[in-house]
Amino acid sequence: MNTLVLALKSYSTESICILDTTISLEAYVPLDLSKYNDDLIDLDITDHAVCQTYIDSVLKTKQGVIAYGGYLEQRNLYNDKEGFTSSNKPVRNIHLGIDFWCDAGTKVITPLDGKVHSFKNNTTIGDYGPTIILEHVLNDITFYTLYGHLAVDSLSGLYIGKDFKAGDVLANLGTPDININYAPHLHFQIIQDLKGNEGDYPGVCAEGQLSFYKENCPDPNALLKLGVV
Repeated sequence: MNTLVLALKSYSTESICILDTTISLEAYVPLDLSKYNDDLIDLDITDHAVCQTYIDSVLKTKQGVIAYGGYLEQRNLYNDKEGFTSSNKPVRNIHLGIDFWCDAGTKVITPLDGKVHSFKNNTTIGDYGPTIILEHVLNDITFYTLYGHLAVDSLSGLYIGKDFKAGDVLANLGTPDININYAPHLHFQIIQDLKGNEGDYPGVCAEGQLSFYKENCPDPNALLKLGVV
């Protein structure tokens, strides 16, 4: 276990809300979007409307408001996106963060103190759309958190170095037309080394890259502790 993971685990013993704090943690329900989920075999979840219908069915069955999950899931969600399935490159389909699927406009909450490292509207098909990266220092370890699929106005008024405290509203979630044809959700990822990236960082990797990305992008639940008894 690397030192960053130990620091994240030690930050809090309680679960941390990353979305609108008026939504109870009891309303967060696990979601499986992996290619191994039999419920998805006959569904084209690359279509955001189809994906949304499936998510809604899970939320209704489990009486939830926010569906979450996806760390290291191998997904078919990217099958229609050239940047993930190009014939001359390894297929990228392993998800490196946690997704939180809920209504567009939902508030995004900063989980711990940080400052703006960079931000950008990533408009390539399959990318994040509006994205914010925060820089944090915990136990003398510098690391970063990425928030993708935001509303465009979430970038208004930002500047590099702007401080956010734990519990502050950072942004709001975007609609499918803004977040590049995905059902509304937050992509949340922890990154140890940005490797020079600004306002963007890979959120999906190929199987041959997994050993590096698993080390550089630890499980966000080490910090958030959702569903941990």
